[in-house]
Amino acid sequence: MTSFPLRDLPFADIDQIETRAVLKKVAEANRYLAELKGVGSTIPNEAILISTLSLQEAKHSSAIENIVTTHDEMYKAELFNDMPVNPAAKEVQDYAVALREGFVSVRSTGLIRLADILFVQQTLEKNNAGFRKLPGTELKNALTGKVVYTPPQHPADIEHLMQNLVSYINDNELCDADPLVKMALIHHQFESIHPFYDGNGRTGRIINMLYLVAQGLLDLPILYLSRYLIHTKSEYYRQLQAVRETNNWEAWVLYMLEGVVQTAQETIELVKAIKSLMQDYKNAMREQLPKIYSQELLNNLFSHPYTKIEFVMNDLQVSRLTATKYLEQLVAIGLIKKEKIGRANYYINQPLFALFTA
Repeated sequence: MTSFPLRDLPFADIDQIETRAVLKKVAEANRYLAELKGVGSTIPNEAILISTLSLQEAKHSSAIENIVTTHDEMYKAELFNDMPVNPAAKEVQDYAVALREGFVSVRSTGLIRLADILFVQQTLEKNNAGFRKLPGTELKNALTGKVVYTPPQHPADIEHLMQNLVSYINDNELCDADPLVKMALIHHQFESIHPFYDGNGRTGRIINMLYLVAQGLLDLPILYLSRYLIHTKSEYYRQLQAVRETNNWEAWVLYMLEGVVQTAQETIELVKAIKSLMQDYKNAMREQLPKIYSQELLNNLFSHPYTKIEFVMNDLQVSRLTATKYLEQLVAIGLIKKEKIGRANYYINQPLFALFTA
């Protein structure tokens, strides 16, 4: 089967989607999201989680599209704008920018506007092609080349479905389903509309994160659901397609809810580990380097697993000489490791790096 009649949201049969099994899983997922929201608020500077965890989400979401880079390449891409960058690392960096800028907009307006979705895709793909206007787009099995799904082809249909989707995202009066069930439906609908020539998968996964923020389920975009999706990649595509072939929504919604549960649990432990490590660094700096200790310096070491002199200068508003002195003293007591690339130095918070690569 290659066609799937897309209906406007909300679906009239939403009660059949919110089965007993789905509602039970919804309760579990909401419980862990609430815990993650609380744990995230205990980190003194929200930029620490936004900057670090958005890169993790970017890395895993890009990997789903076979855009693969290492943590080392990813962090170096953030450090040196004037040096050659692995193209995959640059794409991951663009994803992180799209997520962060989208978050700023959604937190400001409380909405996910059509303009926000277009901005995300434009940032990812570095073009302003907008919605598809030419026919011929087909989704194929990567192994067999067989067409498995043909999304809407006519520009007017794509425009209408996207307008409907945005209304559904922002108007809670249209549907009283739990927001997490709606997130699963929104994601499936967006991927089935497939409105862009490129970047649909990554844009759709950013929408997931922004929707959780818009609904107040999270204060920060720190649930990097793409880690679950890359670990279950074949199941992700199987479940997407299964709805189109059987109209069985329950399995898809349960799959997405399980992703929320697992990812929230993992992220809770990660945030707790970051907080504990920050406290260890704080104690060490206060005891061994009291003259240079500041919350701003501590924040710098945890906002960027790889930092450099210029970052310290900007974050602390100090001279190059002072920033260099601070970093060298931190190296001397073993809190960071100094590395060199070309003629430039950079500094690694190795325990933090290890948390993200575990």
